[in-house]
Amino acid sequence: MLAIDRRTLLIGGGAGVGLVVALAAWPRRFGSGLRGRDKEAVLGPYIKVATNGRVTVAVPQAETGQGSWTGLAQIVADELGAKWETMAVEPAPSSPLYANPMIDVAGLKPWTVRETRARLRITAGSTSIRAFEAPLRSAAAAARGLLIAAAAKQWGVRAAECDTADGAVVHEGKRLGFGALAADAANRDPAEVAPRAAGTGKLAGQALARLDLPPKSDGSMRFAADVRLPGMLFASLRMVPPGGRLTGFAEAAARRVTGVRDVVAGDGWLAAIGDTWAAAERALVVAAPHFTGRSDADSPTLATILNGAIDRGAAEVAFERGNYAAAVAGARPLVANYSIAPGQHLGLEPLCATARFNGDRLEVWAPCQAPEFARAAAAAAGDVPLSQVVLYPMAVGSGSGRALEADAVPIAVRLAARAGRAVQLTIAQSTASNHDRLRPPLLARMAALPAPDGTIAAWSARIATAPGLEGALARLAGVVQPAADLAASVPPYGIPTIRVERVPLSLPIATGYLRGGYDGMAGFLTESFIDEVARALGAEPLAFRIGMLGGNVRLARAIMTAAAIGQWDGGASGSSMGLACASAFGSHIGLLAQVHVGPDQRVVVDRLVAAVDCGRAINPGLVRQQVEGGLLAALALATAPPPEIIAGMARARPLRSLGLERLAGTPTIEVELIPSQDAPGGVSGLGSTVLAGAIANALAAGGGRRLRSLPFELIRA
Repeated sequence: MLAIDRRTLLIGGGAGVGLVVALAAWPRRFGSGLRGRDKEAVLGPYIKVATNGRVTVAVPQAETGQGSWTGLAQIVADELGAKWETMAVEPAPSSPLYANPMIDVAGLKPWTVRETRARLRITAGSTSIRAFEAPLRSAAAAARGLLIAAAAKQWGVRAAECDTADGAVVHEGKRLGFGALAADAANRDPAEVAPRAAGTGKLAGQALARLDLPPKSDGSMRFAADVRLPGMLFASLRMVPPGGRLTGFAEAAARRVTGVRDVVAGDGWLAAIGDTWAAAERALVVAAPHFTGRSDADSPTLATILNGAIDRGAAEVAFERGNYAAAVAGARPLVANYSIAPGQHLGLEPLCATARFNGDRLEVWAPCQAPEFARAAAAAAGDVPLSQVVLYPMAVGSGSGRALEADAVPIAVRLAARAGRAVQLTIAQSTASNHDRLRPPLLARMAALPAPDGTIAAWSARIATAPGLEGALARLAGVVQPAADLAASVPPYGIPTIRVERVPLSLPIATGYLRGGYDGMAGFLTESFIDEVARALGAEPLAFRIGMLGGNVRLARAIMTAAAIGQWDGGASGSSMGLACASAFGSHIGLLAQVHVGPDQRVVVDRLVAAVDCGRAINPGLVRQQVEGGLLAALALATAPPPEIIAGMARARPLRSLGLERLAGTPTIEVELIPSQDAPGGVSGLGSTVLAGAIANALAAGGGRRLRSLPFELIRA
């Protein structure tokens, strides 16, 4: 079976077959491209209803393990009045209509439609539910109106007297299923229907089963490496170091390897194509390619670059409230430097893409969080018009963010053109590690001036770093690299005078997007230093924070709830507990960490208690899963050794060598959700904002030693 045959993911029920219609409920100039199968009615740009009652939602966002397919489908089911067992999802077609309205990069021109304002389908920054709850509710409300109108006509009653529930239109004991009404509904003119009042639906707020859990559990879920096409060949790859070139390889010996079809030297890479991936990989080993690259002796280290920037770099003010210079004139603020090493993507899924030229059409299968960029890269590599490229966005097997840049796609396309057949390129973990686009390093000089009332009168942060998400998007779009967005560096506390300075960096390494983004780094700076100031003033850390959080009631409640559940002991000398809190992605989180140092001088996290206010939780189960997963991902980054940079690349390391926590060593994690009727916030990156700060604060209390560098490296005995 081809991978494209499983693009619709079902939670239950059989495969619907059906009728195609077109509505005027969305801007026709965008041309959503949503198509129905036999006996399947298309009720707007997001929803299809089959005659057997199945409801399929076209989901604009990639599924990276964060549960967005489930959450987005649950929004539709709640508003529509559908039965959860009949819900299914499929990736939305290529169209500006499905662009993420929360991510906008100036200068993007993949779409020429002015109304898109340079916005594209991008899954990043914990935006999926925040960006699409409103459009999906509106679309579901419109579809509900069509179904009700069709039923009301059959019954000869007023539509206002009808409602929907459990997959049917209901009226005074009468019921008509969605499937029986789909064809009539599709032939009606759409009308504006107001969405239900928040909280009045039956499904939102329930911890419903994930749509992707059954196929992931039984192995039937298709990822990019599972694609199989008739006559398909397999390829492996070696890439040239930054600034280097391929100087030679044993081509004849590589071609003699059994099962090898071709050896191809491209622009910056060497690939082998074979009947199996193992054969292709063996050929590259035999080829023993030689590359030139940068000499570390000729390049300053990252530490040298960062220290020079923080001491002498030209800074620009990213945020200012009050007059910091006047506030600290003649005073001596508390000052501390904090540093964060480059962060590596630690996902298990290899970089992979499959390409095939099918007549005048180029087809590509790849895991991608920015599918329009992947399409554009495929079109350029294949020298075909964008309109002739069909991209099948596969579920992403790693939630680390690496799939934002689908680096395997253009090379797979070139290899397919060369072979004249479908080619699946899988890049070995060692090569992918070498060419990882790392979370940028950071060095910050923090300063705070205590106020006579025991709070903080003035706060400053001078930060040297490079852009992460913004830089990745700019690179994909081919536009000028922007400066790092330091908005998350503004502390959430009621400090009257704040200045945040940005010192741009030019780095000898490739940097990109990592889950949690800059918010995760900023949380470590702010929450560690606020704790450090509290202890310098002899203040209890929780009370010190609460005294300055009067304007952020939701955040104050979150950290107080975490402290209460975790039985906060005050964090005095000898305590094993630390606190941290953050407002990020439209949500608020408080965290209590209980930590000790093991006999081998490694950090051991025993317990994590998180309290989360993410507004209206569409699916509380997903929220808890993502907070837990975010905490564990951040824990790996906070405790694994930093990558060693050689010749502008991260040295390849097997995951087993990083000392990552095994299941038996996973800390106890408790997540408390604080009820709220505010708009939904993001949660995928939320755990990363507080984890490192809470651990650092616990270690400072327990041993009196303040660790100001990530990852944490204790001196071994």
